[in-house]
Amino acid sequence: MEPTIRSAAGLVAAGLLPAALQADAAAVAKRYAIAVSPAVAALIDRADPADPIARQYVPDAAELVTAPWEIDDPTADAPFTPIKGVVHRYPDRALLKPLLACPVYCRFCFRREVVGPGGGVLTDAELDAALDWFAATTAITEVILTGGDPLMLAPRRLARIVARLSAIPHVQVIRLHTRVPVADPARVTEALVAALDSEKAVFICVHANHAREFSIAARDACRRLTAGGIPLLGQSVLLRGVNDSTAALEDLFRAMLRSRIKPYYLHQLDNAPGTARFRVPPEEGLALVGALRGRVTGLAWPTYVVEAPGGAGKRLVSAA
Repeated sequence: MEPTIRSAAGLVAAGLLPAALQADAAAVAKRYAIAVSPAVAALIDRADPADPIARQYVPDAAELVTAPWEIDDPTADAPFTPIKGVVHRYPDRALLKPLLACPVYCRFCFRREVVGPGGGVLTDAELDAALDWFAATTAITEVILTGGDPLMLAPRRLARIVARLSAIPHVQVIRLHTRVPVADPARVTEALVAALDSEKAVFICVHANHAREFSIAARDACRRLTAGGIPLLGQSVLLRGVNDSTAALEDLFRAMLRSRIKPYYLHQLDNAPGTARFRVPPEEGLALVGALRGRVTGLAWPTYVVEAPGGAGKRLVSAA
């Protein structure tokens, strides 16, 4: 299999970027990581300069322009970090970030200032300290593994984390947020599925933004997960030029259902630096989502949410 593309030159060589834009993309890469997996590269229509898959992953010079409303930590993780690798924003649940590497790097990522190929992997001591924090914090009933992408971990390390969390009496739910099933579906092996086995409730939330991301390989990966007894939820970001039409959203949510994924959240774009080209105003988003009513089953209806300022958590999007 071809390697993941990690440079502007590699994008040009693969036909994913015009040679005239290589210097601009290389400048972006000095600040924000590039990664386009073979599975994603195969989905991109090289003849379409506005391809919605390419738009999500191929760097653009506009990323180096920060709009006045954009900030480095739009979800305010830092103030809610009691110990390295943990974010505790809600009373009953907290994030565990065992690494900061992903199979691909989205050009709109709200953690784009910290994720990258360096990985940000917690050391054994740091991971043990984080897991000890969960064991000691009895209010926590749900642990959300994110990052980075937790399915980038080796199955043995992932199994160790799941086992430690499963042994904590007050933890009832383990949730994992991931791009892997659509961006690197070959990674969803029997060993990885087995690593997620637990007597506790385990859910996987799959991030996808366009119906074409559900390739045959991606659907097979999702089927392997559901065959392992793991329910799948879907989360998406409303993105200009990717899914900013009612038809595109309908296709996306129907594609999720065909892959046994229940659409869960549609996110308003977080105000990360250099992401203004993806922004869809909330009032437009509300109209798009509202137009789905009567066109799709309630099973295909996600909750449209936005992160409140200052780390106050998710709230429903309103026109106000």
